[in-house]
Amino acid sequence: MNPLYTAEALSTGAGRNGRVRTTSGTVELDLALPKEMGGSGKGANPEELFAAGYAACFHSALQMVARTQKVAISDTSVGSRVKLLPNGEGGFVLAVELEVVIPEIDRDSAQALVDAAHQVCPYSNATRGNIEVTVTVVDD
Repeated sequence: MNPLYTAEALSTGAGRNGRVRTTSGTVELDLALPKEMGGSGKGANPEELFAAGYAACFHSALQMVARTQKVAISDTSVGSRVKLLPNGEGGFVLAVELEVVIPEIDRDSAQALVDAAHQVCPYSNATRGNIEVTVTVVDD
């Protein structure tokens, strides 16, 4: 299968206390452990990057599904929370909560769009069956 797009990034330094950059140069960030994990918090972290990517990807999937179904939506938003949890075996797992706002349509119609977006979003497809992902329609 031929990829539609390939993103590349390189992590240097000390992982969570290092630096990350993409080969395109559009992303170049210092990384730091969050204060909650005993770090300085003076840099991005992988969970923040994953949360941002998932929110943007899911939002694009939502827009695509709405266009395909000929449903007019605007002023939508997708919020993402990515939690880092111990797995009880010395490792870690992620859990994701997505909150979707679609103000122009009723909740049932909004939920149907969100459910369809969850089926086509690449992040949703990559995580399905691997980590807990909760998707909720919320008001502003």
